[in-house]
Amino acid sequence: MTQNNPLRVIIFDCDGVMFDSRQANINFYNHLLARFDLPPMDQKEIDYAHMATGQDSVKYIFRKTPHFEEADAYRLQMDYAPFIKDMIIAPGLKDLLPKLQSEFILAVATNRSNTIDEVLGQNGLTGLFDMVVSSLDVKNPKPHPESILKILRFFDIHPEQAVYVGDSSIDFDAAKAAEVHFIAYGNVNLASNLKAESMEELEKILKEVSGNRAT
Repeated sequence: MTQNNPLRVIIFDCDGVMFDSRQANINFYNHLLARFDLPPMDQKEIDYAHMATGQDSVKYIFRKTPHFEEADAYRLQMDYAPFIKDMIIAPGLKDLLPKLQSEFILAVATNRSNTIDEVLGQNGLTGLFDMVVSSLDVKNPKPHPESILKILRFFDIHPEQAVYVGDSSIDFDAAKAAEVHFIAYGNVNLASNLKAESMEELEKILKEVSGNRAT
C-alpha cells in the first residue's frame, strides 16, 4: 500500500470471518434434508455448504436425488431466524467495526443469499456497512470476483486501495481475480502472506497495510 494508493475500503466475508456459522449451516441443511426423509450431510457436503451459495449447496447435497428444484424452492421460503442463534459472532468484531467505520468504507461480499440482512440485523450490525453484496446481487458469485468488483465500482475504488478479509479458497481466488489485497482469517493454509487469527490481529494488520493510519 503506497501513499498514492492508501487503503480506502475493507471488504468482509460473512461466514468464517464475522461469524462461526458452521453449526448453523449444518442445522439448516440437515433440516432441509429431513424434510425429504434424507440422511444428514456427510463431511464433504458440510465443507462444501460452508463456502458455496445456498442454491449451489442444495444442488450438491441433493445431487443424488430428484428433489433439487423442490428443495431449493423450500429453502427460499424457509425462516432462517431459528438458525441464527447457532451462529457465533467473532469475538471483538463489534468493537472493531466502529473503529474502522471512522476511517474506511466498510463492505460485505458474501455467498449468502436472502439470509444476510437478517443475520446482520439480529446481531446488531445493521448500519455498520456501507454496502452489502450477496449472491443475489450478482450474476456470478464467488470465486468469481464480481461481488468485489461491484463494490469497487460503486465507490470508485482502485483495487490497490481495497482489502478483502476471507477464510476460504474461494475467497482467496475472488480477491486474486479482483486484484485486491487479501487477509486470510482463521485459515493458515491459504496462500496469503497476510494472516489473522483474531479481530485483534486483524486490526494490527490493517494498520500496517494502511500505512499505520489510526484505527
